Amino acid sequence: MQNVKCKIIKDRLVKFIREEVGKTGLENGIIGISGGLDSSVVAFLASRALGKEHCIGVIMPYKNSSEEAIEDAMEIIKILGIRSNFYDITPQIDAYFEKIGVVGGTFLSRYQSIGVRKPLLHRIRKGNKIARERMSILYDISAKEKGIVIGTGNKTELYLGYGTIYGDMACAIAPLGDLYKTQVRELAGFLGVPDKIIKKKPTADLWPGQTDEGEIGYSYDEIDNLLYHIIDMKYSRERVIEAGFKSEIVNRVNKMIEKSEFKRRLPVIAKIL
Repeated sequence: MQNVKCKIIKDRLVKFIREEVGKTGLENGIIGISGGLDSSVVAFLASRALGKEHCIGVIMPYKNSSEEAIEDAMEIIKILGIRSNFYDITPQIDAYFEKIGVVGGTFLSRYQSIGVRKPLLHRIRKGNKIARERMSILYDISAKEKGIVIGTGNKTELYLGYGTIYGDMACAIAPLGDLYKTQVRELAGFLGVPDKIIKKKPTADLWPGQTDEGEIGYSYDEIDNLLYHIIDMKYSRERVIEAGFKSEIVNRVNKMIEKSEFKRRLPVIAKIL
């Protein structure tokens, strides 16, 4: 995006946040700050829309969270001068899994006494629990501070289903929901987000070495280009392949969009009459 376009988008999103928060009769915006690109951009926008005194950035590391992510999150809060909270969620996460018979990622069972152990706890299950715990904390803070939770998800993640339903996908407003990841990156540069945050590999920081692109299997540049043709241009599968996209990525992305449809809609209510 050119600077002129970035300015237009910035102005619209600042207005959007200010108006949507205002409609609730509340003043404060609550944002989970991960030290990553998306949450940094939302914090920059919200501080301009609401004023730094009405923005609360919340850092919620788990024991596996990288020191770099925590330091970057703290730097964003310091740069913007917004209010902040810091909660180590390790105790409640570990207590939950210990309570249901899981310690250190392994299931406890009567077979352990003879050296037989059930498979390792599925990392996605634990990651989902971490994401939902964080959102639970954000909503509790929103009640305490009389504010609303501002989401940090982008359009790429929403269409791929790359997020936890009622976890990081839960929020009152989603300012980045119509911007692809690559567009968010460009906007970040315009807003003045630190270069090291813009350039580092996107990660949900749910386990050591985890990266978004590593899990998905393709770069965001590739995915966003394809999603633009599928979502915005409404190209059929055949047409995007004719346009030069490999069938492997087309099939994978289409499958991800279809499988995650339930995450993008409200719960389906059974009609009796």
